[in-house]
Order: sequence, then structure tokens, then C-alpha cells
Amino acid sequence: MTTSTSPVSSLRRFFRLFSLLSALGTGLALAAVVQGAMDGPRWLLMLGLPATALALTAFGKAAEDMKSGIAVPGLRSGGPRAFAPAVVNGVKAVNKENGRPVADGQAVNSVFAFDLTVVTDDLPPYRVEVRHPLDLQGLLHRSRAVVEYDPEQPWRVVIPNNPPREWLARANSLAPPTAEVKRRAGGLPPGFRALVSGVVVAAVLLVLARVFG
Repeated sequence: MTTSTSPVSSLRRFFRLFSLLSALGTGLALAAVVQGAMDGPRWLLMLGLPATALALTAFGKAAEDMKSGIAVPGLRSGGPRAFAPAVVNGVKAVNKENGRPVADGQAVNSVFAFDLTVVTDDLPPYRVEVRHPLDLQGLLHRSRAVVEYDPEQPWRVVIPNNPPREWLARANSLAPPTAEVKRRAGGLPPGFRALVSGVVVAAVLLVLARVFG
């Protein structure tokens, strides 16, 4: 008897493998920097420095985006997702490169910035900005919206163009949240676990180098 593997399961295994490889790569780079700086050879330092800088830049950018309150573009392929109603705090046209307000929302280099307060069943209300070139759900003239988000990484929020009718009805009847609204959703930034795992890998490699070196 054979069992088939669903595309979702395959994608989840891929992302777990990618996270593992990221942690190993970060650990090797960190270990190379420390080993090259302390005992040499210097080529380890020369290889490890740019790799470490690249990894830290990527992790820092992910954490900065999360802290800023701007939603991470797109949902993870094969990742969990759920609908939620949201309050539309405001909509403005901004330059897609620097985020500054612009007068013409139809300009090629502009996008709409939707300022939303997402109200889920399992998380405290949180405020997030979602950017898109189109006026999805006609939110320029509405005070409520339906969003789709990742329950495991709630800063990943998108505005579906045609949400289910039951969620539209729920959004239209949504009262403004009375609980404290967070500027961003809780949780760890993307890549945080890979960074911590990389530090652990680097420490283990350095200990092994000392013991067997």
C-alpha cells in the first residue's frame, strides 16, 4: 500500500529544511569569523565576515519590517492561513520605494497603504499596514475589511480581493476594538530561530575545534 504526500506537506518539509540549512550556514559563518580572528587561518576570517554580514543583514531587515508595522508581503506557500475582520483606520497613496505620501494614487510608482486594525479570535487586536497597487475591496470608501493572515506569523497579512461572504458580513458588523491595540502582532521575527540555532551551531563547532584541534 502506498501513501501519497500532499503538496502542502512537501512545502512544509521544504521550509523546515531551508530553515535548517540557514541555521547551519549562519553557524559555519560565525564559527569561521571567530576561529579566523583568534587562531587563524586568516582565510577563514575573510570568508566568514561577508557571509556573517549578509546573514545578519537579512535577519535585521526581517525584524525591522516586523517592528515597523508594515505587513510582510504575501503568505507562506503551504503555510496556515485564516480570515479575520479588520477596521480600516485610513487609506493613502504612497511611493512604493520610500513610503512617502503621494498625490496621485494611480501613478506607476505608487501603491495604496491600508492602515488596518486586525481583530482575530485568538490574538489581541493589532495594527498593521498592508500595501497594494489596487484599491482592494473598495477600501477607499469603506471602514471595514476582511484580511487573510498567517496564524503562526500574524504579521503576514494580505487583503483578498474576493473574500467569503460570511466574512464580509462579519466585518461589516465589527465594532471598534475596546482592548489595547498593538502596533504589530506578537511573535518572533522571521529567521529568529535560525539565527539562534546558528549561534548554537557556531558554539558547538568552536568547542569541537578546541577539543580536537
